[in-house]
Amino acid sequence: MIAFATGSEPETTPEQRFERLLELPPSAKLVYRVLEQEEGPLTQGQIRRHALLPARTTRDALTKLEDDGLVEEEMYVPDARKRLYLPRPVSVPEDAELTA
Repeated sequence: MIAFATGSEPETTPEQRFERLLELPPSAKLVYRVLEQEEGPLTQGQIRRHALLPARTTRDALTKLEDDGLVEEEMYVPDARKRLYLPRPVSVPEDAELTA
């Protein structure tokens, strides 16, 4: 059987994205938090400086966030080799139990 990627993923709800975020490693959660707290999109370098993470860890975290549909990627117009990242909204389900 051959499967082809269509490029269109089924839309997820903010609650589903929250559940996905909970399953990710701490570095990905930190990168998401940095994106969430900043005004506007950030490049990978900007995220790295805000999160105080190594380049490889930041890149890996962004890949995981993208794979789970938690961030959006846009072209960075001043330098087409770079990308801008924006968080997709998540919401905590009312029945969710949050532990520290």
